[in-house]
Amino acid sequence: MKIVVIGGGAAGFFAALSCKMHHPDYDVCILEQSDKLLAKVKVSGGGRCNLTHACFENSQLAKFYPRGGKQLKKAFSQFNTKDTVQWFESRGVKLKTEEDNRMFPVADNSQTIIDCLMREADKLGVVIQKMIAITEIRKIENDFILLTNGKAPSTARRVTADKIIIASGGSPKIEGFNWLKQLGHTIVPPVPSLFTFNMPNESIKKLMGVVANPVSIKIKGVGTQNSASLRSEGALLITHWGMSGPAVLKLSSWGARKLNAMNYKFDVLINWLGDKNEQQVRDWINAELKNIGKRQVGNKNPFLLTNRLWLYFLEKNEINAETTWNHLKKKNLNKLLNTLVNDCYKAEGKTTFKEEFVTCGGVSLEDVSFETMESKVCHGIYFAGEVLDIDAVTGGFNFQAAWTTGFIAGKLGRSPLK
Repeated sequence: MKIVVIGGGAAGFFAALSCKMHHPDYDVCILEQSDKLLAKVKVSGGGRCNLTHACFENSQLAKFYPRGGKQLKKAFSQFNTKDTVQWFESRGVKLKTEEDNRMFPVADNSQTIIDCLMREADKLGVVIQKMIAITEIRKIENDFILLTNGKAPSTARRVTADKIIIASGGSPKIEGFNWLKQLGHTIVPPVPSLFTFNMPNESIKKLMGVVANPVSIKIKGVGTQNSASLRSEGALLITHWGMSGPAVLKLSSWGARKLNAMNYKFDVLINWLGDKNEQQVRDWINAELKNIGKRQVGNKNPFLLTNRLWLYFLEKNEINAETTWNHLKKKNLNKLLNTLVNDCYKAEGKTTFKEEFVTCGGVSLEDVSFETMESKVCHGIYFAGEVLDIDAVTGGFNFQAAWTTGFIAGKLGRSPLK
């Protein structure tokens, strides 16, 4: 039995390894269209590889996926975070959990993950061929013929297979899925899923490098299926083009399609004090006035904000930094409080990560059985990874989806082994 895996990324490799583990007598071959293998693994986490997240309850883990969470909740019963940790550590890659629950190799080097996957592929006899792009898949009775436009001189133009696992990754354009659409699959149009907010006309950019944590951030006038507003919490990073950081990236993921429909022009509302409301802050200041009343507002910042950010807020509200707290006019105080808990900035565009580019969209989840990852449209074809309309917030969740779907796809729907 010959199995062809299309795609040499995380999902493709894990699918190939799973296939050889469950079906050791099968011939398994990975076809990668570029000259690089495991490219996203290499750059993930700033080169450290954030390979999963320390969330060990399947129902909670599924909540980090704006698209695909419901389906993955069932899939995690076959292979989840605990299984990922055990798989890598049993092969000599020790992992660690950081404060935000992201998990990395102890070596802080993505190459340890790449080396582990490559060693396992070599050990199990997985054949790897690079520079082969699939242009069309034809099914003739129970067999498949793959047409390629191989870039290497010796590359064959036709490849045969008994079964195919497609782990070709996402595509920024819907045309990139035409070869799958030709097989009868429904393609959900792709749009960027993880991006930062460009704010070309906002003066706060001069504070680039400043971090506020935690903040609560939402998009004005935009709700979700489960909430009246599209919001997130976490750290926010001010950049030379606008705003980034976990809070912004989570928001971009949950709002991917709505923000795309708005052409990335929207108002961002920020509570710089996290979950505190204006009345709570006002009551706290009034209670503290006896202690800070004689202090200059520029020198006494009663909140956990950086000095640069605090002075920016004073400037924004035309408050003289040398004014003492007990001489601060009510009008100025009201404006300052509103800025702290309900600040507004205009976003006009986005900036996407390059190598770590993530999209939502791809093969419709309705076309796939998540018990086996087999196509309901074309039997004998299995899917894994970002080629599906699955994506997550940052933190190792996209890789976990790759490991999970790759592992299940590699079973080819028959082996009871975990």
